[in-house]
Amino acid sequence: MNKESNVTKIAISGAAGNIGYALIPLLASGYVFGDRQIELRLLEIPHALKALAGIRMEIIDCAFPYLTDVLCTTDPLEAFENADVIVLVGGFPRKQGMERKDLIQANTKIFTSMGRAIGEVASPDVKVLVVANPANTNCLVALSEASSIPTKNFCALSYLDHQRAKAQIAIKLGVSTNSIKNVTIWGNHSETQFPDPLTDGYFSSDNGEKIPLSSLLANDLDWVTNDFVSLVQSRGKHVIEVRGNSSALSAAQASADCLKTWLVTGTVHGETISMAVYNDKGYYGVKKGIVFSFPCECKDGNWYVKSGLSLNDMALEKLEITETELLEEREAAHNLLSKTSRFRAYSTASSTMSLTSMAESDTELSTGGQFLTSRI
Repeated sequence: MNKESNVTKIAISGAAGNIGYALIPLLASGYVFGDRQIELRLLEIPHALKALAGIRMEIIDCAFPYLTDVLCTTDPLEAFENADVIVLVGGFPRKQGMERKDLIQANTKIFTSMGRAIGEVASPDVKVLVVANPANTNCLVALSEASSIPTKNFCALSYLDHQRAKAQIAIKLGVSTNSIKNVTIWGNHSETQFPDPLTDGYFSSDNGEKIPLSSLLANDLDWVTNDFVSLVQSRGKHVIEVRGNSSALSAAQASADCLKTWLVTGTVHGETISMAVYNDKGYYGVKKGIVFSFPCECKDGNWYVKSGLSLNDMALEKLEITETELLEEREAAHNLLSKTSRFRAYSTASSTMSLTSMAESDTELSTGGQFLTSRI
């Protein structure tokens, strides 16, 4: 992120969707970046531009104090130009009867084009958070195609699973969620993930005492290794069953908190968060070349995988299961990439809109390639 510039340029793909709708105010209000001025670039597919126009109207009506401009577009090259932060929320949704391999291949096409656009026009210091599922492999495809951007500048969202795991432990112990520290999500953002409260987790009491969760849960190991793991792994599915829609509010909040910790505040000394990052070092024996969730410490806009944790045999077996799935996903994505030429998922005809003066219409959105721009 360019700290020398007065304005932080943030691009969001799939901005008109439920997650984007919930995420935008967290970014525009100062929740994540404090009093830094923010410029939003909202990227959507053509048929979602009308909905995006309505969101733009609401953004104007919110009168966010740190927001300088909003650009709405269907062209990733415009959305990502000199962007400091990019949140990739837009992807191909899983449909009934669709196998995970089909989902991976559909999204590989999209994230190939996203990665190439990022590499071509984004700030060389851009930080990219991938939210759209399958998040780990989408992130791998994007960072592979954005060859000019360091792989360390990419992350896939496993922080939502991290927060889900903390919440379930807190409920079990009857304590506040934020008193639970260093729960770790290992592996994929899928039902093979391994939520692990025992290896490094602890309860932080009001007087500052750190009590290992392995002690507090010593009489509940069967629950920890079975019910708890299943609860966290399938939480997203259960939300859909009850709500009738996928997790949006919690995904947006987790995205904002991940960005805030990663890029602004850093982690408190001794604490970690779960981040799905590119494994170029073979951390904890996991095969290199995949995006894998690890316990990470953050400082000065960078993440560092915490080293030296001792994993028991059960944990190592769980890591191997999720590693295998990620290797299979990588193979499915690479098979498609080897067969296809350059692909653009979004319309190449630019359709853009920016925050306009109140004299311009709030009810019409050009889709004819015009570029409207102004500052608040």
